[in-house]
Amino acid sequence: MKTRKTNTFDWRSNKWVCAAIPALLLHCSIGTVYCWSIFSQEIADYIGFSKAATEWAFSFAIFFLGMSAAFLGNIVEKDIHKSSLISTITFAIGMAGTGFFIYYGGLHKGSVLALVGIYICYGFIMGIGLGTGYLSPVKTLMLWFSKQKGLATGLAVAGFGAAKAIASPIMQALLENLGEGGIYQMFYILAAVYFVMMFLGHLLLKKPADWHELRKKEKGQGIIAVIKQRPIRNYVGIWLMFYINITCGLALLSQEKAIVKCIGLASAVALVSTLSAIFNAGGRLFFSGIGDHMKDRNTVYKLIFILSLAFSILVIVTGGIANGAESTLSAVLVLILIMVVNAGYGGGFANVPPLLSDHYGMGSISTLHGITLSAWAFAGLSGNQLATWIVNHFGQMVEIDGNMVNPAGYQVVLYVTAALYLVALLLSVVFVRPVSTQKKEN
Repeated sequence: MKTRKTNTFDWRSNKWVCAAIPALLLHCSIGTVYCWSIFSQEIADYIGFSKAATEWAFSFAIFFLGMSAAFLGNIVEKDIHKSSLISTITFAIGMAGTGFFIYYGGLHKGSVLALVGIYICYGFIMGIGLGTGYLSPVKTLMLWFSKQKGLATGLAVAGFGAAKAIASPIMQALLENLGEGGIYQMFYILAAVYFVMMFLGHLLLKKPADWHELRKKEKGQGIIAVIKQRPIRNYVGIWLMFYINITCGLALLSQEKAIVKCIGLASAVALVSTLSAIFNAGGRLFFSGIGDHMKDRNTVYKLIFILSLAFSILVIVTGGIANGAESTLSAVLVLILIMVVNAGYGGGFANVPPLLSDHYGMGSISTLHGITLSAWAFAGLSGNQLATWIVNHFGQMVEIDGNMVNPAGYQVVLYVTAALYLVALLLSVVFVRPVSTQKKEN
């Protein structure tokens, strides 16, 4: 008697269940850090501080994201379950704590304790959750999708980029419908929702059964030794061009809303913000996907820098920001620049892990990736603040369609970012050499 052969689905050995889905659950949660601009003014008004004072909470969040990734990368390397659990707990506690200190600030207007509490919860505690949560699924994805490393990491970090587009309308609806005190209640609700999502991702996340980590690093296998496998300028070049790309991206994106108003599209700010988030996520998938088909993945960064530089120069030459309100062509060029920068900003993030693995192997990729993310930490402080300083010291505020904007100041921001993109392009050509060329040199 013949027995019927049944095909059973083993979810614990499926790359989508063990890597892709948990990566999206984690990154779609922590990526909401970029929704800060949605409610930053509401927080400032509710606790009785200026928007400039509360803005530091976001800067601290990005700084501690990068620094926690740099210092905790070794924990991620050893145990993704421990690191993803740390991320879940700290992110949820940080968000709930932010809600509490907003509530406290509402009762005690102008309280320094409320402001510092928000800095600690949204900046430091959530920052730890951001760094460990960002790193945890990346190596796992590259192990499961070994032939499509770029596309796999692009999928994960696309969730980080798309989080803003997904969560922004939900947050806006909560703020409009919760009534007075809705700002702190929103944080309580989101803390609970994201805890459930991230905890599910934590439970599902699993490395392939045939991958075994080295229990103990032998002499010569430390992270410095790994970096020294290639000429030191190689890693310095990767770090610097990653840092510059983020700095330029944040400098322009931090002024995005004001620039859109400047070109006479104040009524379309929300639409442009959603489109830019889509391009951010799409750039992560597109640039990482084409990177898998290139002999030298660094070519992706050259392409990002060339496109960003070309459209920056085009807007500068045509005076796009200053003339956008009167010229349809100028306004279109500015919008294209915003989308290109967003796509390149996201694409830069997606290509770092596979680029590092191409040059240094998979053995210590989480630790090396974490150290590289320190560039994000410093860019989080320099990008926004650089653009703010320029706008405050160059040009002057003028009224366009009832909105106070500084066209000359935004134009100077473009001069600076264009120069930085050129420096990054030169670094990608001179410092970061193809792996095959490096092997010949060694």
